Amino acid sequence: MTAGIDLGQPQAQSVRSDEDVVRVRQLVRAVAVASKLSLVDQTKLVTAASELARNTLVYGGGGSVEVTVVDNGRRKGVQIVFADSGPGIADLDLAMTDGYTSGGGLGLGLSGSRRLVDEFQIETSAETGTRITVTKWSR
Repeated sequence: MTAGIDLGQPQAQSVRSDEDVVRVRQLVRAVAVASKLSLVDQTKLVTAASELARNTLVYGGGGSVEVTVVDNGRRKGVQIVFADSGPGIADLDLAMTDGYTSGGGLGLGLSGSRRLVDEFQIETSAETGTRITVTKWSR
């Protein structure tokens, strides 16, 4: 347990307000520090998490974030799942295009967030909303 965080358990945070987006940033930073990610990797992960949490709030109508320490046998990392029950992403190819933004946020868009992490997976539909899973591995 580090600074009130049990690294053996996923850490959940609801995303219903701007304050929750700040809480997501703080949680991700704390887990990244405790997982011994480099300062550069901490910054990349927190930046991506901030953008994706804001998207969860603005475009998905709110949702949840779950932060987990992962280990692939060679190295540790931090995995974050952003989930909402919103309308989904109508044109995923367009949304993943470099430079595309629908406004708001940090202007990174999904493609910018994808470049900041090591693994990026997205599932989206109008029926179930959007679920984005990102992972940043220690170097």
